[in-house]
Amino acid sequence: MADAKKIAKLLLKKYPNPEIALNFSNPLELLVATILSAQCTDVRVNEVTKHLFRKYRSAKDFARAKQKMLEGEIKSAGFYKNKTRMIIGCCKKILKDFNNKVPETLEDLVTLPGVGRKTANVVLGSVFGKQTMAVDTHVLRVSNRMGIASSANPDEVEKQLVGQFPKAKLTTLNLALILHGRETCKARRPRCPECVIFDECEWQYKIANSK
Repeated sequence: MADAKKIAKLLLKKYPNPEIALNFSNPLELLVATILSAQCTDVRVNEVTKHLFRKYRSAKDFARAKQKMLEGEIKSAGFYKNKTRMIIGCCKKILKDFNNKVPETLEDLVTLPGVGRKTANVVLGSVFGKQTMAVDTHVLRVSNRMGIASSANPDEVEKQLVGQFPKAKLTTLNLALILHGRETCKARRPRCPECVIFDECEWQYKIANSK
């Protein structure tokens, strides 16, 4: 396995203050935006929520939304029928079981329709100040490629990374890994020659990819 502590230092040096790319102003908005972000770019989600959050300002608003209307409003985010059901169902449960407030624990968040560990960890880390590791496609790819994880299962990768990274920096490192995956360690054409982790990375093709 690669040295996760050295990699963490290099990531934090390059990305000392990484921020989540989704736009939001409260826990509910981040929750909805994260549900919308499944298989959709953050740029597109931000375009959708720019108008959506002006109309729907509370869990009650979303819970009472007309399904067909909400489908049309989020259609460009893809998989809109399923995402509409998730958002409405999620907000109904927030109203019914959590007194109209987004819950602040992983155990409660994952009981909401459409909310798995990744979405829950995004909300906990970026809005409630918890130290979490949300494993999206970037984190999954980058961590396996550089050799600090060895699994195709996001939950297992989360466990592996949490066990190696400094506990007080998990959320920051999570966001740094995402940025690293977007900007440098890309899926198709990773930019190995300009990678700050090159010396620590254990990817077997990094030398060939640098020529």
